[in-house]
Amino acid sequence: MSWQTYVDSNLVGSQALKRAAIFGHDAGQWATSSGLTIQPAEVQKLVAAFKDPSGIRAAGIYLAGDKYFALKADDRSIYGKKGAAGCVCVKTGKAVLIGLYDESQQPGAAANVVEKVADYLIQSGY
Repeated sequence: MSWQTYVDSNLVGSQALKRAAIFGHDAGQWATSSGLTIQPAEVQKLVAAFKDPSGIRAAGIYLAGDKYFALKADDRSIYGKKGAAGCVCVKTGKAVLIGLYDESQQPGAAANVVEKVADYLIQSGY
């Protein structure tokens, strides 16, 4: 299965997310939703936040130019909120999955989808 299929079918296709992307730990883009542009610098800061979340707790999470308030940040998962919308970011051994949901979608469902895809990728060696 291609990385784009994971984004289109497993993440956005779940209907729990509006847009999604998968990046490597080096901030290289593996796949992304159409129209979603997350800058390499934003991904680099996100990857660094899995090791030390103090920066995003103070300044927020920036993805595609939007600022999200950090709700949860540990060495595996970072969740953020912007009004009724939000982001779910999960780090695997080699990748970072980013899911964005809007006000019409449930945060818990979005988190569940991204976490389950991450679990599958971890089990598959990614």
